[in-house]
Amino acid sequence: MAILKAGTDTAGHPVNIFYEDWGQGAPVVLIHGWPLDHTMWEHQAVALAQAGYRVIAYDRRGFGRSSRPWGGYDYDTLASDLNALLTELNLTGVTLVGFSMGGGEIARYIGNYGQDRLARVAFVSAVTPYMLQTSDNPDGVPQKVFDQMHDGIKKDRFAFLEGFAKDFYGQSLISHPVSQAVLNWNQTVTTLAAPNATDECVTSFSGTDFRDDLKKVTVPTLVIHGDKDQTVPYEVSGARTAKMVAGAELKVYEGAPHGLFFTDKDQLTKDLLAFAGSK
Repeated sequence: MAILKAGTDTAGHPVNIFYEDWGQGAPVVLIHGWPLDHTMWEHQAVALAQAGYRVIAYDRRGFGRSSRPWGGYDYDTLASDLNALLTELNLTGVTLVGFSMGGGEIARYIGNYGQDRLARVAFVSAVTPYMLQTSDNPDGVPQKVFDQMHDGIKKDRFAFLEGFAKDFYGQSLISHPVSQAVLNWNQTVTTLAAPNATDECVTSFSGTDFRDDLKKVTVPTLVIHGDKDQTVPYEVSGARTAKMVAGAELKVYEGAPHGLFFTDKDQLTKDLLAFAGSK
């Protein structure tokens, strides 16, 4: 494990990004989703490292063991943090994998910094191309849905995150795709994130338009999404992302919820291993 300085906050304090760096070989960088941290990639990271890849998984600012600055949760800043990581480690030929909110970081990174360091990218349950329903994005998710998320976080963040996790993993009275232990882990990780980061990132992933960024993606692209995703609906996100990126490969996981990194972990690992090794 290691830490790099990605910049400073408004008070001049360093913003440090925590990351794990496992194995040797072609680099695979894993970007976690909201409101988790890099440990969500446990199954995929271990398998990739065992298969001969260098796996780097980091914590977004405000989450996990990275710094918790008051601001800087917009996608331009988050993409700058990713750029700092790739630059500091001098990574090239990178397979960049972004889950949920992390897919937005891939898109904005390419929009702002290009693809010179990248070999391929994977959008997994990603928020791209544009979540929010607007006049020029009529198929998006209504603002009231995100307003309710903000209200829930501010009223009782712990209760909100507990309930959110059930939809995240497709948990119900009759369906138990993950164990109670996974839900307990999820609650621990998500409640340890900075409360301001948790709230502000909702604004970022819901209201950022990545359509122009996606037009700049020309490296080989894999889109993975569950067709029962209640958190980031497939029709709003995965289906549209695959259509917007020329030549993108689309894999739809039948019956899978948002948190398919656990519910469909073996299939996701298999698909990422195949993609990382593709030409």
